[in-house]
Amino acid sequence: MPDISCKLLVIGGGPGGYVCAIRAGQRGVDTVLVERAQLGGSCLNIGCIPSKALIHAGEEFHRARGFASGSGLPGISAGAPSLNFAETQAWKDGIVRRLTGGVASLLKSAGVKVIEGTARFQDGKTVQVSTTTGEQLVRAEAVVIATGSKTVALPGLPFGGNVISSTEALALNQVPERLAVVGAGYIGLEIGTAYAKLGAHVTVVEAEDRILPQYDAALTRPVAARLKDLGVTVHLGAKARRSAGDALVVESADGDETRLPADKVLVAVGRRPRTDGWGLEELALEMDGHAVRIDEQCRTAMRGVYAIGDVTGEPMLAHRAMAQGEMVAELVAGERRAWDKQCVPAICFTDPEIVTAGLSPDAARAQGIEAKSGTFPFRANGRAMTTGRDDGFVRVVARADNEAVIGLQAVGEGVSELASEFALALEMGATLEDIAATVHPHPSRGEAVQEAAFKTLGRGLHL
Repeated sequence: MPDISCKLLVIGGGPGGYVCAIRAGQRGVDTVLVERAQLGGSCLNIGCIPSKALIHAGEEFHRARGFASGSGLPGISAGAPSLNFAETQAWKDGIVRRLTGGVASLLKSAGVKVIEGTARFQDGKTVQVSTTTGEQLVRAEAVVIATGSKTVALPGLPFGGNVISSTEALALNQVPERLAVVGAGYIGLEIGTAYAKLGAHVTVVEAEDRILPQYDAALTRPVAARLKDLGVTVHLGAKARRSAGDALVVESADGDETRLPADKVLVAVGRRPRTDGWGLEELALEMDGHAVRIDEQCRTAMRGVYAIGDVTGEPMLAHRAMAQGEMVAELVAGERRAWDKQCVPAICFTDPEIVTAGLSPDAARAQGIEAKSGTFPFRANGRAMTTGRDDGFVRVVARADNEAVIGLQAVGEGVSELASEFALALEMGATLEDIAATVHPHPSRGEAVQEAAFKTLGRGLHL
């Protein structure tokens, strides 16, 4: 196969990689993208998108069962629902195909050459790609490493058989009767909650002393209460040791071992940058643990070699990778750009959802910032009350000296849609007065943001 030369080579077609390639192509940069599996990466194919489809399906089925049992909204009843999980999975897979097909179309429109195969560096400018038709050599002036991340296994629970990762959990052909989830982080709880709503008996095992340990306790309490309502059993301070037939062996804090019945064991203890299989050893890159070290322009220690997305470490979020990819494409096109984001909002699609942007009160205190905060509960929000779900709250955190907003957090049904307002407020340098003086539509959950700002200013209205 003839060698290929280009200005920009992107390795990895996930959210960061394909956005980088599309923008570069739009800017007239001769671009090649190499993807070893499916365009869209983990997010579109085995992560963000399919998990949200499964979460929505679980919620719809759970809601229907509530109407049948008389525990739904007063005055509404229906017959017992049935679940054809194969059809649900087919619907989910159809969404994935539409999105990945859209990515392929956008790359083509931008003039990006896509090569299906596994890339391996020979040096900082040369990559050998193994394809189904042979070996392809690609030389580039600039290279972007966007190889993403992979699931982490536990020594006593290697993947295989009834021990599955999130990838297999999202592709099951039937709802397991008994599902054990190892890890009470966002991946484990999102998938575990979805299957609980679909009818599985779910048990969660977490080594820490509370669920979602990356969030502060005030945000996670409503989630813990909802898990109890859904019949999910949670074992805290416990360690999963091994799988034994149709059971998971768990060690408690006092050293006692217990067998938890489980048809499937989902191990969801985190993800790690994918630094193997593409020739890292051929490059002189600096590392931060398992992650590739980058600067404010996503440059690595080698000239002309960039890295974006999960391979560069936390936060491992698709929207961070996309923003990095767009920035690097502009840099390669000759623009002056640098990473100066005030925040990268994060969403946990549990029930209820959690959103964080900027600093929490504890994080501000840890940084030596004197801050003040105010919360507004959804139980005092008209829109939340009319949906039957008024658990949770919105919290605003601001500097005490100039009242500049430095953080916003929320927990509640549908609060993921508030994340963009949170991020915009922080990027625009909003003060408490800016948010309080902005007219928020009524009735909406967004009113709670304005009310929380009023509360922080000491002049709360509806509480």
